[in-house]
Amino acid sequence: MAPTTLPEQLVRTRRFTRGVPERFVVSADGGTVLFLRGRTGDDPAECLWALDVGSGRERILADPVRLLANGPSDRRGRSPRTAAIEAYGTDRAAGLVAFALAGAIWKLDVSKGEPRRLSVVGPVSDPRPDPTGRHIAYVSHGGLRVVKADGSGDRAVAEPDAPDVEFGVAVHTTATSLDDPRGYWWSPDGRRLLAARTDFTKVRPWPTGEPAGGGPSRAALVGTPNPDVTLWLAGLDGSLVQVSWDRVAFEYVVGGGWDAHGPWVTVQSRDQRTVRFLGIDPDDGRTTVLDEQNDACWVQLVPGLPARTGSGALLAHRDVRGTRHLTLDGTPVTPEGLQLRSVLAIDGDDILFTASEDPTDTHLWSYGPKSGLRQLSSGPGLHSGVRRGGTLVRVTRNAERPGGRAEVLSAGGAAVPVLSYAERPVLDLHAQQLVLGPRQLRARLHFPSWHRPGSGPLPVLVDSYGGASRQRVTVELDWRVLLAQWFAEQGFAVLTTDGRGTPGRGPDWEREVYGDLFGPALDDQVSALHEAARLHPDLDLGRVGFRGWSFSGALAALAVLRRPDVFHAAVSGAGVTDQRLYHAHWRERFLGHPDAFPERYEACDLLLDAPRLARPLLLMHGLADDNVPPVNTLRFSQALRAAGRPHELLLLPGIGHQPIGSAVTENLLNRQVRFLQGHLGVETELPGR
Repeated sequence: MAPTTLPEQLVRTRRFTRGVPERFVVSADGGTVLFLRGRTGDDPAECLWALDVGSGRERILADPVRLLANGPSDRRGRSPRTAAIEAYGTDRAAGLVAFALAGAIWKLDVSKGEPRRLSVVGPVSDPRPDPTGRHIAYVSHGGLRVVKADGSGDRAVAEPDAPDVEFGVAVHTTATSLDDPRGYWWSPDGRRLLAARTDFTKVRPWPTGEPAGGGPSRAALVGTPNPDVTLWLAGLDGSLVQVSWDRVAFEYVVGGGWDAHGPWVTVQSRDQRTVRFLGIDPDDGRTTVLDEQNDACWVQLVPGLPARTGSGALLAHRDVRGTRHLTLDGTPVTPEGLQLRSVLAIDGDDILFTASEDPTDTHLWSYGPKSGLRQLSSGPGLHSGVRRGGTLVRVTRNAERPGGRAEVLSAGGAAVPVLSYAERPVLDLHAQQLVLGPRQLRARLHFPSWHRPGSGPLPVLVDSYGGASRQRVTVELDWRVLLAQWFAEQGFAVLTTDGRGTPGRGPDWEREVYGDLFGPALDDQVSALHEAARLHPDLDLGRVGFRGWSFSGALAALAVLRRPDVFHAAVSGAGVTDQRLYHAHWRERFLGHPDAFPERYEACDLLLDAPRLARPLLLMHGLADDNVPPVNTLRFSQALRAAGRPHELLLLPGIGHQPIGSAVTENLLNRQVRFLQGHLGVETELPGR
């Protein structure tokens, strides 16, 4: 049955991610491309596929519905109809594949294509074959285990020695990993592993606002002890050697690996102003500093870096005069104004990476000592890809359709498209990209499809993220863009702006929020609003609302608290209202340690502003949110009540940090619309609805 409304379509398609090919792996000879994809745009059961580059033919290697047809549900309790292969690993040649399904390891030979379930200790997570294809490592019950590829000899190579200890888990590697956080890495010969041991004993429980107190957490709150991470060299022969470095000065393990030149680790100081790339002696675990980066604010972590090329050259980045450069042995190889985003692959001495000249676009580039610097993509889009064995998988996400398109290019061959089954949205965009004011703020303005210029004033809904790490204004058509258009259809002009601190405009722009997360962000939203109204007189600045979630949830609440002269109503979801009640690694990057900079935390504390509320405010939070503790919203609501400030509170039992796409989507969005329409004077009977 075809969807009829965008909220219903967001649920069916899991925010337009179903049916989109993803997680590409190219075989060593470049002849086969592996990827995950559902069979339709609303199919939750992602299958593992193989595309033959020569013929362009696709075939299913592993179908979870068929594999589990006569078995139990997976470890998350999902039936075979909804179970999915969410990740997989391969050996060096990409001929052997291992994946987790229904709590077990499944392995298959790509040339034969018949998956086999292995008998191992479950439940299983993060299975990965060794480069030679002889063994498969995996994590289970806090231990790191290895089984032979034929299914025999399952055994532990590192077992937890305390209740809160886990091997194979390193919680802070997300920023440098190209896909999932990594906690262990195989040696090239498949005989040893570099493994993280993470001790969560000193991590304090997160407050919940409930009488029973805090619950378990794997992340430290601001100013509290972090998980204690050590690294070990674990041999299949039973040997175990600890890696040594100054763990007091560098308590964060933010990356690791094992290349042809040996094992390595990237470590970071608690204040995040220093990052070291350390080579590890595989015999005794001693480390040598290969590179050190320092910054007065924080050293930015770039996905895929630092690393070494096939010849041993050091690949890193440097921020120089407003540009983030890719460097080779300390020398920039990218020009001024081209902002490095990520390093995607290193094939010998050839490097595949992404970079931006305009923040709304990201292009695919390559660099090699012989080939030099080359751009591999063209046209508007957020371009990415994978390259190996002379074959390039190029992914382009642009305004054409959600999920974008992927194509395979081989030497001397025609481009072969990888089919996408993503659904077409049920509504069309009526939006324009803007560059606003002296700061040249990138923005997008949506109008209702039925509105004509000069036909009457429209209330404005600011729908921005506005914070560090995330852009909302790009050329990509994603679910957030579509949702902004849906809100426009309810009677608003919807304005989205990327202000200071957002990625893509260089290190100086990012660091303008250091010490003050909200001041510059809010100022830029106000500036963009006034500039947009100057260009479009139909925008009614006497009726302005702000809606947001997560960082922008806090920003929306702050907007009506501190700028009631500009913003007349706000919808605030899952916001961090007390900056001490959030992840230490993330929040201390911008505000420092609260013991050293208490004034910064007070300046960003929404609870202290609670008595100032004079505008309508709707607060929302999922009670199963494991990213932003719900106690942020509960305590803020309590502070508002204590100050006698009326507001509305909507708590969502069983809902996590991202409710859009869940069963509550339609009701949640309609509640926001009714609130905003009522307080901004929007007619509920609108043309075209």
